[in-house]
Amino acid sequence: MVSESTVKEMKSVALRLRRSVLEMIGVNAAGHLGGSFSLAETMAVLYFYRMNVSASKPNDPGRDRLLLSKGHAALIQYAALCEKGFFPKEELKRVKALDGLLQGHPDLSIPGIEAVTGSLGQGLSIGLGMALALRLDKSPARVFVIIGDGEQSEGQIWEASQAAAVYKADNLTAFIDWNKLQATGPAKEVFDIPDLGEKWKAFGWEVFTVNGHDPAAIIGALEQAQAVKGKPQVIILDTVKGKGVSFAEGNVAYHNGIMDEAAYEKALGELDSAKAGI
Repeated sequence: MVSESTVKEMKSVALRLRRSVLEMIGVNAAGHLGGSFSLAETMAVLYFYRMNVSASKPNDPGRDRLLLSKGHAALIQYAALCEKGFFPKEELKRVKALDGLLQGHPDLSIPGIEAVTGSLGQGLSIGLGMALALRLDKSPARVFVIIGDGEQSEGQIWEASQAAAVYKADNLTAFIDWNKLQATGPAKEVFDIPDLGEKWKAFGWEVFTVNGHDPAAIIGALEQAQAVKGKPQVIILDTVKGKGVSFAEGNVAYHNGIMDEAAYEKALGELDSAKAGI
């Protein structure tokens, strides 16, 4: 049973990560706010509660690996890595700048990034390869892969999911950010994939579905997933795209939207109010 203090800390971290994302996007510039905000609690739990990763030993063979297959949400991962000390906070001001460290999608030149992602559908295959290699090395490390719900339309996802079950990769845990919106509209209208949990179950995975904005639920699912033997696990995160900023929540315009000065200040104000309420 996770403590109340831990839950509060995870909520606080998630708010700090959201604020960093806002600051990275800024005013009158496009940025993937929606899919970054829907992952804030998950990133908080993984980096600040669950995973064995350290900025002082970024290449430790025994570290856990996290791959963001939905690479367009890189800003939320950058926010977490910065908070963990992988690079200076000043880099957040230079996202996508020619002289900056942080690219529009995850890149191996960035400390803490495990794979180049952004071409959707490939992250789970890479993660499976890492998980199998770790097993050969008899390493206790685990691999976590975050996938988008729109990304489920990519065939390579299902090839990798089948292979992971065949090879009984129980050191592999996938997350699906089920925020129900993709770049051009509701996922249900663009490329509907009903009964998502049942599909993954049929492919041989242990399936958990949780509120993706509840740190206690995410932690509970992770603990159950770690206890599973002989099969990979998937945690379906029931989330809201743009969670935390009223005008962005469930609004497809903020998949990669632009904020004017008024919207930016409103977003900052709402995050500050949420922080005061923890």
